[in-house]
Amino acid sequence: MLARVRVLVAEDEQRLADAIARGLRREGMAVDVAPDGSDALIKARVVRYDVVVLDRDLPGIHGDEVCRAVRGERPETGILMLTAAGALEDLVEGLSLGADDYLPKPFRFAELVARIHALARRAAPSRPPVLAHADIVLDPARRHVERGGHTLELARKEFAVLEALMSAEGATVSAEELLERVWDEQIDPFTNVVRMTIMTLRRKLGDPAVVETVIGVGYRLA
Repeated sequence: MLARVRVLVAEDEQRLADAIARGLRREGMAVDVAPDGSDALIKARVVRYDVVVLDRDLPGIHGDEVCRAVRGERPETGILMLTAAGALEDLVEGLSLGADDYLPKPFRFAELVARIHALARRAAPSRPPVLAHADIVLDPARRHVERGGHTLELARKEFAVLEALMSAEGATVSAEELLERVWDEQIDPFTNVVRMTIMTLRRKLGDPAVVETVIGVGYRLA
């Protein structure tokens, strides 16, 4: 399973949007929801999503315009377009607007998840399949981490935070960045969840301490 996939679900049918969001969160993704085109554009311009699941027939700003804007401003973001129409001409038109993939309604949730994972892998920046720092080795594909040859049992968020820090290669990662990548808009921006997750991660990593706090800035690996 991919770690830390950030998804925007732009869908005006609230029950469907909520069901998609709940399901994707159970898959370990961070999910935001936009009920119309205007909100979708605002969110897509603020947050760097890995994938946008975009209903074509959005109210306000039409999904076609959202697709064009996201493709122009966030070329690295994968776009999966949803539509009630399944005709070939609709498929061709949707892809010509800049969508990477197309899924007609109704669809099977497992297929939606598979397509999101495929787009997220395509959008992800190239990096070594296994991350290493000092005596810590983290394998994102296997969701496996060890230190000094000993396997560590990390919770999902602890694993995602450690992956973010290791991917930064010694650079400082702010709490805001961790909230954006590991959690989603459902989280209170004033929460201490990042600090608490760092505390449990430090405890599980053991000595010598490797996660440093850069006061007023964020966290990094020593």
